[in-house]
Amino acid sequence: MLRFLAILGFALLYVPLTILVIYSFNASQLVSVWGGWSTRWYVELWSNEAVLDAAVVSLQVAVLSATVGTAFGTVIGYVLSRFGGFRLRILFTAMATAPIVMPEVVTGLSLLLLFITMEQWFGWPEGRSILTIVIAHATFGMAFVAVVIQARLAGFDKSIEEAARDLGARPLQIFVGITLPVIAPAVISGWLLAFTLSLDDLVIASFVSGQGSSTLPMVIYSKVRLGVSPDVNALGTIVIAIVGVGLVVGMQIMRRAEVRRKRGQD
Repeated sequence: MLRFLAILGFALLYVPLTILVIYSFNASQLVSVWGGWSTRWYVELWSNEAVLDAAVVSLQVAVLSATVGTAFGTVIGYVLSRFGGFRLRILFTAMATAPIVMPEVVTGLSLLLLFITMEQWFGWPEGRSILTIVIAHATFGMAFVAVVIQARLAGFDKSIEEAARDLGARPLQIFVGITLPVIAPAVISGWLLAFTLSLDDLVIASFVSGQGSSTLPMVIYSKVRLGVSPDVNALGTIVIAIVGVGLVVGMQIMRRAEVRRKRGQD
């Protein structure tokens, strides 16, 4: 029974993806009708400027928001882990992690109202653009990074920091020279998580984006509302291929790092 349930679970996950990949090579313009094998939709997708521009915008937003969110999230996670005795800690923790459990519709609407109010009072930001999407994505991305960093610091040996403090190192020197290199894998993991969440977001970006700043999920959603077209299948296949290659490369890097670690222990 357990084996059957495992097979059923994997089938529910990967059979739809397999069907999508197969139908991306469909020569027919109708998705539900098989017209033979063809790569015409990949050629048309490459000449689709709207999709290509949206892909570039999504990558720019994901990289910038993940970087900003990781910087703030690392500081928040460090404060929550190392300075747990200050007043209003519970309130600060709730505010830092609220974007994780907050519905995206509420987050997007509140950020939209914030940007409108700031524009009326300060004249910035002027309209909705890539900048507003970056700020919005960094806002909820840093919450996830803070949780990852805090979990990593929970198992960190504080005696190393105490020894450096006894030797005269300043707090900033301790953080940059000792703490940060140890938690570097968690920082990288948090950045990748924030990058993925930003690249995948549709709801929040729909609230805070403007003309000329549509992300790839927004373009795909607008195309799907009019009916699934074969070029969308081709785009999904390309995304699957990129993710698959990234997973294989990541697994190889982890395997080699594990081999080097075992050799060092021997």
